[in-house]
Amino acid sequence: MRHLIRRIGFYLVALWASVTLNFLIPHLSPGNPAQALMARFRGRLSPQAQHALEISLGVNHDALWSQYLQYINNLLHGNLGVSITYLPTPVSEVIAQDLPWTLVLVGVSLVISFVIGTVLGIIVVWRRNSFSDVVWTPLFTFLSAIPYFWLALALLYVLGSQLNWFPIHGGYDTDNTTPGWNPDFILSAAQYAILPALTIVIGSISGWMLGMRNAMITTLSEDYVLMAEAKGLKPWRVMFTYAARNAILPNITAFALSLGFVVSGSLLTEIVFSYPGIGFAILQAVDNLDYALLQGIFLVITLAVLVANFLADLIYVLLDPRVRVGRR
Repeated sequence: MRHLIRRIGFYLVALWASVTLNFLIPHLSPGNPAQALMARFRGRLSPQAQHALEISLGVNHDALWSQYLQYINNLLHGNLGVSITYLPTPVSEVIAQDLPWTLVLVGVSLVISFVIGTVLGIIVVWRRNSFSDVVWTPLFTFLSAIPYFWLALALLYVLGSQLNWFPIHGGYDTDNTTPGWNPDFILSAAQYAILPALTIVIGSISGWMLGMRNAMITTLSEDYVLMAEAKGLKPWRVMFTYAARNAILPNITAFALSLGFVVSGSLLTEIVFSYPGIGFAILQAVDNLDYALLQGIFLVITLAVLVANFLADLIYVLLDPRVRVGRR
């Protein structure tokens, strides 16, 4: 229990530090959202009109500590400001609109690639120098060197443009479907997500497989694995209960970190396929100097990463008895 309390305290301090940096970076940068909006539309406003615009965008010229307290108060009330990219839509609504697309696409793709890659890593090591090891290891080593956007462009050209198997851009059929919990929209969204998801899965499997393979090679030489084999246990039990259970720990940590960054989306993939999501929203915010939207997105990403790391700590305790004994 004391260890759990310490970890919670650590993550609370990390959250406070992240929130503080998230506040300081835009506020110490030159300019403000009102000036960025004026530059965007090349407009000239009177001082009174500019002051009114600053008030509507939440800009004030109080002391920095006063602005910081106001920022914390706004966060506690769920007020993330107004997005100048999607003016006058609040940042919270923009994130709430784009986040589900990213969570479904990147989250499902991450889980699929993690499961397939981990299982393949176990298989190729357990049957070292077999056909599966000789073929799969070099193949996925090659795939790991291919940049995401190249793979996305190749799949887009072959499967989308030439074969016309899948749609090549967007998140759903805007002409024939209405967003909502209806079969037509769900099927359309699933069809549009196949190519981006395939890009993420193919590009990610290699990392999980090679990581699991390297960890398994080290684990198989441990004394407890050799003892299990000497006791005459069934090979599948030795492989999963003794070897894989311990070798998977580094992958679990990497998976937790990746799970935290799911909310940030896959920027290049979303850009190539014009897929509506957080990654595409980040690009729009950068292009338009939308600091409020960037702050809101980075805050959500920070929360997701901290929660994912905390869950990884809990999973470590459950999977590794040595951790439980060492932390009593």
